[in-house]
Amino acid sequence: MIRIAIADDHAIVRKGLRQIISDAPDLSVSGEAASADELLTLLRARPFDIVVLDVTLGMRNGLELLKHIKSEFPRLRVLILSMHSEELFAIRAMRAGASGYMQKEGAPEELLAAIRRIAAGKTWLSEAMAENLASTIGRKDPDSLPHERLTDRELEVFRLLGSGNTVTDIAHALNLSVKTVSTHRTRILAKTGLHDNGQIVQYVFSHQLQ
Repeated sequence: MIRIAIADDHAIVRKGLRQIISDAPDLSVSGEAASADELLTLLRARPFDIVVLDVTLGMRNGLELLKHIKSEFPRLRVLILSMHSEELFAIRAMRAGASGYMQKEGAPEELLAAIRRIAAGKTWLSEAMAENLASTIGRKDPDSLPHERLTDRELEVFRLLGSGNTVTDIAHALNLSVKTVSTHRTRILAKTGLHDNGQIVQYVFSHQLQ
């Protein structure tokens, strides 16, 4: 039996995932969490084989949480489940230690196949993204989009700024100092060529990065 932890901040999504997974005789949802803190508490309490992790838990970036999980539980395998396209997060997720990346719009059968494949020690990506990953990982593209030049933490702050959050809001949500978030904001503006929060909001909206 493959023991699975589900982490998503939407109760309706967790319920749907549980129903899909519970229909499979070889899979078991052994726990679920609505936040990063809840998930870490859960993982420390009992063993799991796979975590199905939303790329965003409230205002917390799943990529930073993924790095934490892989640091504390290096053998635990993680499937990132996201509403965002593979182009935005898949490569970052795989670099951070994920075993797979899947969009929420995928079919239930695809989710079960991804979990089983990851449990068998393999990775899960769409064919197109696997080819893209093979060709781009470890290579910096000078023609990349502005947000692709950001580090994972900078992208997290960038998306939160683009959703209308203040520096103070972000500092509180991410357990960072206001000074640290302000430094990230300064670097974001320098790397993207944007000039203020208004332009960040427009960019995030137009590129569907919320």
